[in-house]
Amino acid sequence: MFLQIHSLCSYHATLLNRDDAGLAKRIPFGNATRLRVSSQCLKRHWRETLAGVLDLPGAVRTRHFFSREILPRLTDERGVPMETAEELVRQLARAIIKTSDGTKEPIDESLQMKQPVLFGRPEADYLVALLAECASQENATAALSDRLKTDKANFKTMLREAGHGDLYTGVEGALFGRFVTSDILARTDASVHVAHAFSVHAQDNEVDYFTVVDDLNREEETGAAHANDMDLGSGVYYGYVAVDIPQLISNFTGCERTAWRAQPSGEARSVLSELVRVIATTSPGAKLGATAPYAYADFVLLEAGRQQPRSLANAYLQAVPPRGDVVQTAIDRLRDHLDGQERMYGATAELRTLATTANWSGEPRPEPLASATETALAHVFGE
Repeated sequence: MFLQIHSLCSYHATLLNRDDAGLAKRIPFGNATRLRVSSQCLKRHWRETLAGVLDLPGAVRTRHFFSREILPRLTDERGVPMETAEELVRQLARAIIKTSDGTKEPIDESLQMKQPVLFGRPEADYLVALLAECASQENATAALSDRLKTDKANFKTMLREAGHGDLYTGVEGALFGRFVTSDILARTDASVHVAHAFSVHAQDNEVDYFTVVDDLNREEETGAAHANDMDLGSGVYYGYVAVDIPQLISNFTGCERTAWRAQPSGEARSVLSELVRVIATTSPGAKLGATAPYAYADFVLLEAGRQQPRSLANAYLQAVPPRGDVVQTAIDRLRDHLDGQERMYGATAELRTLATTANWSGEPRPEPLASATETALAHVFGE
């Protein structure tokens, strides 16, 4: 079972996602080069918004997990002497974190990891308790070594028994996955698959030249005290997200994918409802003070069913002409492309719902986004 989320969102002059040179990201597609927003950028903003509205365990992606999360809690909250705490934390870090080739030290002298890793808050709680318990033993390092040997194959079970349930990687890990090279940490497959968003028309951007005046040196400096530029673009972006529902329930409950329907789905359903709203209303964007890059989607199409997901991006292989009502033209293109697919393959979804500020001809009839979301989720979870 999959939930697919298609969206169209129009942005004024903005710099939504920059490359290493500070220019707006772009990508060739079909007959034109388009402006682009990377999936990493989108997920980052969605995660931050979800963290503020969900009362569920979160996560941190950091290189400083052991030095700024575990070590201070071990000394300040649990009263472990600094020398013992540092020794135990270093032993733990070396056991948990592995480099890809296994030949390099995974942490430096300050306990900083070589690359950021996603850790769930429940994992942090469990590891602090584990180290504090070992620190109370006569030989703390030997006690930790024994526990690591025991826990290595049962880390998920230990977390569950510690009362943290199955969201040990936090909501972020359950949604967007976690890749690790550790023997102890569990890899989590992403249940939410996010495409890079791109403009449905050819890139429409220009270099904005600006100057700064020195307020305290106007008599001597008659020109600009500073001059610079930034790459700005405007556009209507197509976004696509596919949610693997069995994987999502598995990540939330710890069940096998095949057993997902027998599991409680209340938390996962609440998260999905918020995710749809966040996708439609959360804007990425740099240069916030200079561009106010905030917009809501003008169109959201939700599809639910057991068929393999498929993007509708090919509706825009031929770039939409940059004239007239581009949003309406983009919606009409998507409708025509969807009709063509169904003439070829038959029904490509069991249920569709949509919300839009523009015109939509045919079925399904547009409705408010919250209502469209609830209808789609009711079908997903068999209600």
